[in-house]
Amino acid sequence: MKKYFLKLYHYNFWANDRILKCLNRQGVTDEKILTLMGHIVAAQFLWLHRIKGLPPPAVKLWGSYLLTQLLEMADDAGKQWIEYVEATDNFDRELTYRNYLNEPYTNNVEMIMIHLVNHSSYHRAQIAMLLRQKGMEPVNTDFITYDRVMRGQLQE
Repeated sequence: MKKYFLKLYHYNFWANDRILKCLNRQGVTDEKILTLMGHIVAAQFLWLHRIKGLPPPAVKLWGSYLLTQLLEMADDAGKQWIEYVEATDNFDRELTYRNYLNEPYTNNVEMIMIHLVNHSSYHRAQIAMLLRQKGMEPVNTDFITYDRVMRGQLQE
């Protein structure tokens, strides 16, 4: 599973970076778009802290963030996730935690990790749709595009 999760989290880091560079290039200041991107990044910090048994991070799940903050936060979250995956040998364990509404849950860490990348993809698609609605150009963050870029078959 380690090899799989390394691929998945390198992809997620790449896709978030690609979206943020797209937003930066186009000077996006739309609150809804930035809030969605903030939600993606905040969720990555929240889940990582839960999995590592750390106190909740100082992020708001649906907070307002500036693009400059998001660039730094996404870079930090992506690096922390990759470090965690590289340092961990077994992800197949149960985690009992409380969600942001303080409700108790138990889930398998592998399922949480898969969920988190799917969750990010879902919200990146929402951002792409909002960009199009505002007459701006979204960027492709499909996993197969990432694979093509990594193989040198496609230029970024």
